[in-house]
Amino acid sequence: MRNPNGYGTVAKLSGKRRRPYIVKKTVGWNEKRQPIYDIIGYAETREAGNIMLAEYNRDPWDVDRAKITLQQLFDLWKEKKAPKLGESNRSSLCSAFNHCSKLVNKPYKQIRSYQMQETIDNCGKGYSTQAAIKNLWGHLDRFALELDIITRCYSDLLTSDPIPPTSRLPFSTDEIKRLWEHQSDPWVDTVLILIYSGWRISELLNLKPEDIDLHAGTMKGGTKTKAGKDRVVPIHSKIRPFIEARLAEGGPRLICYNGRPCNQTQYRIFWADIMKALEMNHTPHECRHTFETQLDSAGANRKCIDLLMGHVSKDTGNRVYNHKTLDELKATVALIQC
Repeated sequence: MRNPNGYGTVAKLSGKRRRPYIVKKTVGWNEKRQPIYDIIGYAETREAGNIMLAEYNRDPWDVDRAKITLQQLFDLWKEKKAPKLGESNRSSLCSAFNHCSKLVNKPYKQIRSYQMQETIDNCGKGYSTQAAIKNLWGHLDRFALELDIITRCYSDLLTSDPIPPTSRLPFSTDEIKRLWEHQSDPWVDTVLILIYSGWRISELLNLKPEDIDLHAGTMKGGTKTKAGKDRVVPIHSKIRPFIEARLAEGGPRLICYNGRPCNQTQYRIFWADIMKALEMNHTPHECRHTFETQLDSAGANRKCIDLLMGHVSKDTGNRVYNHKTLDELKATVALIQC
């Protein structure tokens, strides 16, 4: 039966009980001047089919968007939105998508919060992966909302395991003193560099000689987040001799082993030897905790601490309107006296 508006057809399908009507649009004509159709969808009744056809004629994208699957939306998001994210965040979200595999062929418009929640609850992973999956659904929902695929974000209803209280402890004053007493021992200098700079282990090991400006007294590096990348950290006067000595080795990285860049696996072996020899029990990341704790205890400006750590300030005033100079950052680092 030809639809009155002339833009398509609602035809009955033989042998189909549950969906007896096929809704089609005319997209062209063959050599025999017969119409060529593109299937819009299926309807239970002729009336529902006519409504579907009318909706399509009013805005063809509405029907096409309704067919976009989770996989298709993710692929488009990865192309349009993901490149704007930090490398670590982008990698985490792409890995999280693997836990949504059961829904990849389902039209995104039909996915509900309980199905999203199941991908979190059934992932078999800890709070970090659960948070990444939840985060991914939020990104996809906002993108789908932008494309008019959905009208509400079901991801707002999702939950994941909370981050457990940290068990990381900063180095004590006595432990730092012990490190200084053994500063000539192999690799102890790197522990002190980490404590007085706040670098992550990966960030320190990635520093190149050209990232060090002895004249300005700064180091430039950082990874993981937009706020953390290419941040400038003043060289504390107490660790400057270590930096100079490492640079004098002439290696491709600030921290090298046998003339080659030292990777994290090898460094952790050195770290374990130091902890055992000095009877300590810390991880490299606890140096970062020590750096921030010492600055906070010394009464450092919160914005300066965030800049040195590569964190985004939580309050709008500090994040948007508070700007700090290099001299202020140097003065902040100098507050560490132990």
